[in-house]
Amino acid sequence: MPQRVTHPGGTGSGAPRTAIVPAGGLGTRFLPATKTVPKELLPVLTTPAIELVATEAAQAGARRLLVVTSPSKDTLVAKAIADMARRGVPKTTGTGTVPLATVVQPQPVGLGDALKCVEPLLSPDEDGVFVLLPDAVLTPPGALVAMTTVREKFGGSVLCAVEVPPSRVSAYGVLDLEAAHDGSTREALRAKGIVEKPEASDAPSRFVAAGRYLLDRSVFDALRRTKIGSGGELQLTDAIALLIDEGHPVRAVVHHGYLHDLGNPLGYLEASVDVALDSHGYVSGLRQWLIDRLGDAPRITRSRTRTPAGQARRSKQDRPQRMVQASKSRRWQ
Repeated sequence: MPQRVTHPGGTGSGAPRTAIVPAGGLGTRFLPATKTVPKELLPVLTTPAIELVATEAAQAGARRLLVVTSPSKDTLVAKAIADMARRGVPKTTGTGTVPLATVVQPQPVGLGDALKCVEPLLSPDEDGVFVLLPDAVLTPPGALVAMTTVREKFGGSVLCAVEVPPSRVSAYGVLDLEAAHDGSTREALRAKGIVEKPEASDAPSRFVAAGRYLLDRSVFDALRRTKIGSGGELQLTDAIALLIDEGHPVRAVVHHGYLHDLGNPLGYLEASVDVALDSHGYVSGLRQWLIDRLGDAPRITRSRTRTPAGQARRSKQDRPQRMVQASKSRRWQ
């Protein structure tokens, strides 16, 4: 029986050498596009999602990336990372490039199972790993660097948390957080628990795990002792919950910005627009087009629909303002 490993405290060794990018999912929410192109290879503006997270990991100090893929996607993903290697992507924090390789997950039976596929490839002296979900885009970037700083000071595992509206909590692992009272900032909260995809009424908070993890190696022991969970899959959140219950220090760095889900068309569209608005080459033209398009929306809508009798039409000035206000509500501070 595997030995239980619990870490009550102590500092970590900083940035892990290995970053794991799980990419074995079926992409069913993005059919029919994902019948021919894995969602991880779809471009966010001009850059494939897998390249975005690879660059993010390299900038945080990772020295190799292992992409976990499925038998049906392995050839396409392998070609994509070979192309990245030819282009010298991703760059290290120095002058070199970070090597990439694929690891095949035989069946898509959960994020926890994807991590287990990588464990045999880790060196004995590696005490932690990065995990980056390629269908989660965080803007602005930089969460992994902040998470590494927290691990260097406090040890344990560190997650990235984003506060979302109640309507979205059921799509994520939801964290139960509290102030640590140990000298850490209010942006590095202590995790008391984590629940996989609860209903909003049952969620412990509105802070969700945002697809970036810096996990102590003890997570692999926890995964071996974790039962199959939600959706008939081995859930990483269940293994993290087990570590928390056993006294392993788990913290969450709160990211103030946007979390985009590339697994569905609306999230993909939002991510592309968000990245474009941060790009010097696109921001001016796109912003003006959006202003013009939102201003034209009422006229276009009226030409396509008929207003019910007795219902007043919104003015051209009122509609764009409402739409702008609605778009602002998507940002969570």
